[in-house]
Amino acid sequence: MAAEHPEAVKQLSVVAENVGSHLPEVGRDIGDYVLAEIPELRGDATIEKILRASISENAGTLLHVFENDIPLEKVEGPAAALEYARRLAQRGIPLSALIRAYRIGHWRFLQWCLDELNRQNAAEDLAVATNRRMLHTSFGYIDRVTEHVIAEYQHERDNWLLSQTAARAARVRDVLAGSDVDLNRIEPALGYRLRQHHLGLVAWLPSPKDGGEGLSRLHRITDEIAQRLGCPARPLFVPRDAIVSWAWLPLGPNSDVPWHEVAGVLERSDPSVHMCAGGVGYDVEGFRATHRQALRVQELAAVADPVPRFTQFSTVAPIALMASHIDDIRAWVWDVLGPLALDDENSARLRETAQIFLDNGCSYTATASAQILHKNTVQYRIRKAEEIMGHPVQKEHTDLEIALRAVQYLGSTLLRTNAE
Repeated sequence: MAAEHPEAVKQLSVVAENVGSHLPEVGRDIGDYVLAEIPELRGDATIEKILRASISENAGTLLHVFENDIPLEKVEGPAAALEYARRLAQRGIPLSALIRAYRIGHWRFLQWCLDELNRQNAAEDLAVATNRRMLHTSFGYIDRVTEHVIAEYQHERDNWLLSQTAARAARVRDVLAGSDVDLNRIEPALGYRLRQHHLGLVAWLPSPKDGGEGLSRLHRITDEIAQRLGCPARPLFVPRDAIVSWAWLPLGPNSDVPWHEVAGVLERSDPSVHMCAGGVGYDVEGFRATHRQALRVQELAAVADPVPRFTQFSTVAPIALMASHIDDIRAWVWDVLGPLALDDENSARLRETAQIFLDNGCSYTATASAQILHKNTVQYRIRKAEEIMGHPVQKEHTDLEIALRAVQYLGSTLLRTNAE
């Protein structure tokens, strides 16, 4: 990169001083433009007032940086900017709208500065150098401030969710405790109808360091799943702590769930989010049952290696119901599979073929088709698995089916190494 023009700092200072003399007009123009472009930010006079204050403070601060050549590491986010982020978080306005406001506002601010630079009629090399310095400094400032306001938004959103749902969580606990429930009183308090079908969810992040915006992320994904399933009302979302949430999706009269849609939302979302679902339940008892099932699956998922992104109760029900003690189920799996419970590539290949073989009614042809293998290869693998285990792979061998399913889900947690 070419050396900076020695007069660029001074030229940018002149530009900032002249633009700053019109700061009220600059702030109004940027505010009008941002509000016109982002509908989510309109409609609340108090919030719009704070937005305009944030814009004026940001514009004034950046012009001050230009004018006095202040290092960006010494610049903090303006108070109004942080307050605006908090207010948007409290109202549930998407973080994307806030970030977009900074991008659009930055562009409009630069128009004022570039127009002023053109009016200076500086030599071409000086104008280019000043422009480059302006862009470099302003983008650095916007990047720094948006990091501050994003962190403030995320922190406030989590605190707001926790404070707003404290009373609701207490009422949910009353329902889950199995005590008599006055539906006419509890439903308005929850903002959720119990006389319908429910789908219970438990979602979590691995640790607080993965959180960032924590509960806000879990809330957004829960809402997205509800929308994907066409829920007739908003989910009941209850934070358990800073990185774990309980939720119930209102399904109305429907009892069928397209599980691929739920899994698809998780696959496309933040990879640090994990979720478990119970079965569909109806009325108060169904509300409790689907939640209990989701909790049992979460307990199972927590010890799996690797931890799955999404699990529904029906796919692991036998394992979830019997897996209260992992050491016991591990010993049982070793007993059923014998040396086939070894944690190596060859054993994994034989277990996979045996499981698909059982799933397909012990049909060699169907298994070969499912695995895209030659039928002779399937036959060889099944014989090899039988030799290793010391018993046949055949229909109605329930223990073997469950053991293979448990290993498929829990992975290395249940397997033995060569040293064992």
